[in-house]
Amino acid sequence: MRFLPLAVAAASVLLLRPECALAWGQTAHAVIDRAAIAAIPDDGPVFLRDQVDYIAASATLPDTWRGDAENFSKMEEDPNHGWFREQFRFLKPIPRSRYEFIIALFKHHEAIKASDPETAARTNVRWTGTLPYAAMEAYDRLIVCMRQIRKARAEGGDASVPERHCAFQTIRLGHYIGDGAQPLHDSVNSDGWRGDNPNGYTRDRTIHGRFESAFVDGMKLTAADIQPRIGAPGHRSGDMFDAVLAFLDEAGDRMETVYMLEKRDGFARFDDKDVRALIHERTAAGAAMLRDMLCRAWAESATPPAKIVPSPIDFANPRFNPETGSAPD
Repeated sequence: MRFLPLAVAAASVLLLRPECALAWGQTAHAVIDRAAIAAIPDDGPVFLRDQVDYIAASATLPDTWRGDAENFSKMEEDPNHGWFREQFRFLKPIPRSRYEFIIALFKHHEAIKASDPETAARTNVRWTGTLPYAAMEAYDRLIVCMRQIRKARAEGGDASVPERHCAFQTIRLGHYIGDGAQPLHDSVNSDGWRGDNPNGYTRDRTIHGRFESAFVDGMKLTAADIQPRIGAPGHRSGDMFDAVLAFLDEAGDRMETVYMLEKRDGFARFDDKDVRALIHERTAAGAAMLRDMLCRAWAESATPPAKIVPSPIDFANPRFNPETGSAPD
């Protein structure tokens, strides 16, 4: 047993290595989740308030599914944490299907691999990301388990099991939305500046962790810091996939600001008002988006699911795509 502390210390060192950089650290992810749930109005999914400690404590759970030793899980999960917009500027509009997106990437890879092998090497699902699809998949599953809660309550049954299911999906959704709020998750410059660098921004891979974990912990970010910044509920109508894409675009547009602030003093001062303001703004935006998606899912769960005829996997469906075997949303 005396070797256990050494093993834990070694694991901690590995997580701090640049190549092991994860997402917002536990602090920011937990803050986003707590602030989002605290901001749920009384006509929303208030049962999540009882699950908030479990959700916040598990806020970085999806990052644990990305270990090199569990490669099946890693290959599926790694892309869910990023959305490197520069990599798929050729693709408009963004497909409403994870698999149509992946196929489009592969076709472009094949088209450019001879003429531009360097770009082609990163024109694949790992180096573009699938974050909005992961978020929407968790969102849809939330609607399903919220319907189960409503059904159990209507029948006078026990809703505790579907409530726990919803808490787990909230962990997933909260993590992906939290990642998407962090500007470095929405750019190829995620871990140091790539390509032409006329402004002399750092190419040091540790910028990611120094911004989202070291600085956040150093400034002692709390949910109370961002609660007043969240605002009233939104996204009560409109297309949710489009809303997620717009949310990621807004975050990605702040990417260069992170590099400008790092260039000034390398995030050395935890009282730096500009870095603190950016972190407050970005975590509040993540909490607001998560709150809105939770409330919208709850509202949608009140309506019975529409029957699709022909079904999405029916060859007769006019939107059926034989390359994916289904019709997109």
